[in-house]
Amino acid sequence: MHQPLERQATDGSPVAPLLTVRGLSVEFVTRRGSSRALDRVSFDMAPGEILGLVGESGAGKSLSGNAIIGLIDPPGHVVEGEIAFEGKRIDNLSPTQMRKLRGRRIAAIFQDPLTSLDPLMRIGDQITETILTHLPMSRAAARARALDLLKAVGIPAPDVRIDHYPHQFSGGMRQRVVIALAVCADPKLIIADEPTTALDVSIQAQITALLKKMCRDHGTAILLVTHDMGVIADTADRVAVMYAGRLVEIGPIQDVLGSPRHVYTAGLIGSIPSLNRRRERLVQIDGSMPRPGAVPSGCAFAPRCPKRIAKCDERPELMPFGNSQVACWRAEESHSYV
Repeated sequence: MHQPLERQATDGSPVAPLLTVRGLSVEFVTRRGSSRALDRVSFDMAPGEILGLVGESGAGKSLSGNAIIGLIDPPGHVVEGEIAFEGKRIDNLSPTQMRKLRGRRIAAIFQDPLTSLDPLMRIGDQITETILTHLPMSRAAARARALDLLKAVGIPAPDVRIDHYPHQFSGGMRQRVVIALAVCADPKLIIADEPTTALDVSIQAQITALLKKMCRDHGTAILLVTHDMGVIADTADRVAVMYAGRLVEIGPIQDVLGSPRHVYTAGLIGSIPSLNRRRERLVQIDGSMPRPGAVPSGCAFAPRCPKRIAKCDERPELMPFGNSQVACWRAEESHSYV
């Protein structure tokens, strides 16, 4: 199992990880047998950082987030690995203990805000009840806090809107309400699973700016799950690239986007339209991701890789490369997809 690169504070002292994931593997049991959907995933998150988790649909991004907060339903289950939060292991907590942790110390923002909001309750009541569940304060104080949060996330006329129902809000406004709901108990970690996917570009920018503000103002760490490399570039401090249930590259956003060391990462970056560069055509990654249970024993990306070599029949583990880690036998050469 790889050892993560040591994170440092601005004064050079080591930063204790807020979240530590080690060798996390998840399998789904079907009539055809077990299929591994997450395969030995390991990473750390520091307090207050935004880590972007990116990859194609089916790469295992959302599954990683759900595993961290204990929301994997049967027939899926964690088969190996450990998850530690604030230095304490949480993957072995009981459902009751995990429910206490969720919402209070770890919160979640999902792609569809309607999955997080009760359509029959006023949004103010929903935020107030969540605050009362996790924090020792009176109902009046909780409602005042809910109002302050609605102001903070940019809900117009919050003193009126606090008594409205979810269906009375637009998609972007509902997502703002969900963010207020997520941060109402001052969590230290937020799992944000595709929080901007269903929104138009202007609203996406507002939501990502709001997430960065919450991170800055509250010192909250955010695991930002998305397939959009543009959102990652605009929001994250570091980026982790997933493919077929494995991490293939992780490092500071400037290093990974400026000089990708895995061919798959370079392909994802090459597929992004740019207003600053003239391109004849965007990169297309030929082929498709293997389904769980049919992942090659060597490098999972090898069948689609234009730079594969004989050694790719062996599985590469994450290896240090500068400030990053890369699982590619040709990391020193992988500067572009073509």
